[in-house]
Amino acid sequence: MEIGSKSEKERVCLSACRTYDFEEVRSVLCRQFDALEVNELLFPGCRVVIKPNLVIKSRPEEAVITHPVVVAAAAVELKARGAESVTVAESPGGPYTPGLLRGIYQAGGYTELAQKYGFALNLDCAYTEFSAPEGRRSRLFTGINPILEADLVVNIAKLKTHGMMGLSAAVKNMFGTVPGLMKPELHCRFPERTAFAEMLVDLCCTLKPQLNLVDGVMAMEGNGPSGGTPRFVGALLASRNPFAADVVCATLIHQTPEQNLILKLGMDRGVCPKNLEEIDLWGADPQALAVADFVQPDTKNVDFLMKVPAFLRPLSTKLTTPLPRIRRAECVGCGKCAESCPQHTIQIVDGKAEIQYKDCIRCYCCHEMCPKHVIDIKRFRLFKW
Repeated sequence: MEIGSKSEKERVCLSACRTYDFEEVRSVLCRQFDALEVNELLFPGCRVVIKPNLVIKSRPEEAVITHPVVVAAAAVELKARGAESVTVAESPGGPYTPGLLRGIYQAGGYTELAQKYGFALNLDCAYTEFSAPEGRRSRLFTGINPILEADLVVNIAKLKTHGMMGLSAAVKNMFGTVPGLMKPELHCRFPERTAFAEMLVDLCCTLKPQLNLVDGVMAMEGNGPSGGTPRFVGALLASRNPFAADVVCATLIHQTPEQNLILKLGMDRGVCPKNLEEIDLWGADPQALAVADFVQPDTKNVDFLMKVPAFLRPLSTKLTTPLPRIRRAECVGCGKCAESCPQHTIQIVDGKAEIQYKDCIRCYCCHEMCPKHVIDIKRFRLFKW
């Protein structure tokens, strides 16, 4: 496999972890790092950059962001193993500015723990274009400089459902390396789900994060990645291969890896295991920690579409794919949805957001970026069953 360790089977470490107690989390990560031989990745002077999921300004208990204790424990453990420096770097949705980053770090509990445990928080908002010569959908990206200049990238995702992609975990988390408002540009370039998923695979395969962790202690179910509901899973995962980690993540939240677009495309490229049998599982049994009644996003494909004649599927897909709906009475008119809309189909009228559905590409960026969570994902009434 192109991304991964030395054996044919990619190792994924899965451990039960019931709380965000610092010592418990660090103890779990210490054992996982030993199992993955993380010391091989470190060397004198090694500059480590941790890429968490800080998609919007949010408190840790809302389960939208990577919990700061997981990041802090990883930072301390990496420094203890020889890292010269550890820096947290992320590009949330919205403008990529130092002011926005400070607010997100503060709200998420990162500022306090960075001071306490001695890791840095990136405020440098420079970015650079880089090529993806083996990309199948996109061969040119723009990425934030700390990631591109790091000696070791540690990708620490949050386990969540995702309105557009179904699952948000290790692979999807690398989309946060694209600077702020350039993310909607990629949604606009690749509005169709398969094209967008293929772009995400291109990005992840190009950046090749060397160590991938997933915070699944408290996950998010329903209409993630920001408008869902916290759900206890009690798991921490680690792997050298982000795709292998996501196969286990899909199992934990009762999704089928073969039906996930990102994983399916990874399987087609030979970078993603096809099932749990192709993974070197270390630690807990994924089936034992899996949550059978984990609530899936409302955007999950309607199963009968596979039985619709091929020539009718484009129309059927459009009719059955949910639309974002704004609860106007609760909208505060902040404009975050309009700012993030790649097609510019949202306007603020009389202090309330309004969506012009004619050009809506159903990327759900507005749902994801709404700080008040007043944008729902709704199917046509006929298909709500």
